[in-house]
Order: sequence, then structure tokens, then C-alpha cells
Amino acid sequence: MISALLAGSALDLLLGDPVLPHLPHPVVRMGRAISHLEPALRRRFPRTPRGEEHAGAVLAAVLPLGTLALTGGACRLARKIHPGLEFALQSFWCWRALALRDLSKEGRNVYRCLTEGTLEEARAAVARVVGRDTACLDAEGVTKAAVETLAENFSDGVVAPLFYMLLGGAPLGLVYKAINTMDSMVGYKNERYLHFGRAAAKLDDAANFLPSRLAALAWIWAAGLAGQDAAGALRVWKRDRRRHESPNSAQCESACAGALGIQLAGPASYFGVLHDKPTLGDPLRSVEPEDILRTDRTLHIAAGLALGTGCAFRLLFEVIRS
Repeated sequence: MISALLAGSALDLLLGDPVLPHLPHPVVRMGRAISHLEPALRRRFPRTPRGEEHAGAVLAAVLPLGTLALTGGACRLARKIHPGLEFALQSFWCWRALALRDLSKEGRNVYRCLTEGTLEEARAAVARVVGRDTACLDAEGVTKAAVETLAENFSDGVVAPLFYMLLGGAPLGLVYKAINTMDSMVGYKNERYLHFGRAAAKLDDAANFLPSRLAALAWIWAAGLAGQDAAGALRVWKRDRRRHESPNSAQCESACAGALGIQLAGPASYFGVLHDKPTLGDPLRSVEPEDILRTDRTLHIAAGLALGTGCAFRLLFEVIRS
């Protein structure tokens, strides 16, 4: 399991997520499954709040369980054919479950647009990775959005998949990706998904509860190694980690804000509606584009710490069990 995870992590770091037409990304398949299941389930349940909640609960059960059955069955079949085939399959799926290189690439692209291009190009670049409206963001707003998404997605795109793959191999890692994909597609609190997406959102909160906190601790540790303010990261994390409505999204963001000595979050517009979100951190200095590069450096160090520590604990567990 550890060897496949290390191989998958190396592939992610070296190659990221290249377009492979003949090998569709598992998350793309999950997205297609959700798109087909949603209308089918909505037709089978009453068009009432309770009916929509029941339909959404069925989706929240079917997709993760189906993912586990398919991937677990494929791994067992591969093992029977040859152990090397299972290793290759697990390594491939571990690779596709991680997003470190692509996350870093998107952040650095925003930095290049800010420093070498135009504000319009920077807005378009950051719009690729954030859900908020970006058309009216100034340079500081674009920078903050990029820093926030690097910090927040460190948990979703790196630590949480690692956590579940260390527990149950690539199949459990892909179950997490199924849960996370559901939340990103139907977990909105708007008219369409307020009831239908409730189960998916709650399941995602539960799945990310421990990984998000482990990610924040790794970020604080990494901040010190990156020459940032680890004590400030710990202080702000303790104070601000519960300020967001989600129990998980402010964990790494608050640690990042404290490490950099800047203020993140605050009011943001989504689908034309302004949301008065609380701020994280203290405005000890102005936000600048170089904060994206500082955050990216911490991201890579924290990812290495998470991988190394996780593998060490898994090895210790294997030794104790044997």
C-alpha cells in the first residue's frame, strides 16, 4: 500500500493531471454519474423538501458505496491475476486522487498574470480555481483568492486523499474523492440544492473533519521550515479556525493567514450575491503577489511532511500488527 502511494505521489508531483483521452479521470466519471443520477432520483421522489432530502441521501449513499465496490473489486481481481498488476492499478489511482502539482500550477499561473500580464488575465486565471465572482476583484483581491484556495485545497486535494489512502489504499481514497465531488456539485445552499445536497454536504463535512485539522497542523509545522511565522500561524489557527460556517474550510486558511501575517477571507460575492464572511488573521501588512509564492512553498513542504509522517505511522501500525 505504501509503495503504491509513494509511486502515485511521485507521478502527481512529476506529471500532475495530463489529459489522457483513453484513460478518463475517475473524478470525471464520478461527475458524469452524479449528472445522470440526480435527475433520475429527483423523478422518483416527491418534489417536496423532504422528498428532495431523501433523493439526495440516496445519491450520498450510492456513489461512495458504488465507488468502493467497483475499485475494491478491481483491486482484488488484479491481485489474483498478478500482484504487480494490483500495484500498478493502485499507483495509478493514487496518482489521480492527488492534486498537488495542479494546485501549485494554478497558483503560480495567477502570480504570473499579476506580475507579467493584466488584471483581467489574473481575474480569469483565479476564476479557474475559486467559486466566487472575480470580475470586480482588484489585484489584492485576486491575490487573496489565490492564497486562500491554495491553503484550503491543501486539505481537499492532498491531505484528505493521503489520509484515506493510508487507511484503505486507493479504493478508500477514491471513495473520499466521490464524496468531495458530490459536495462540489450538489452541496450548495441555493434554491436547487438546499435540500437535495444536504446529505452530500454533511457527509463531506464528516469526511474532512479530521484531515482538515491534520492539514492545518502540517501547515503550521511547514510554515516554520519555510521561514514564516509558525507561532503566528498557531495563534491565529487557535483563534480563527471556527470562524467559517463550514467546520473545515477555515482550518488551513487561518493557519496560512497567521503564517504570512496577513488578513484573508472577508466579504465575497457568489453568483452575484454578496456574502459577509468573517475575516481570518490580522492585517499586519498589505497583501502582495509574492504571498502566492510563499504559500506555494509552504504547500509543498507541508505536503512532504504529511506524506512522510503518514507513511511512518502506517509502517509503525504494520510493525505492531505483525
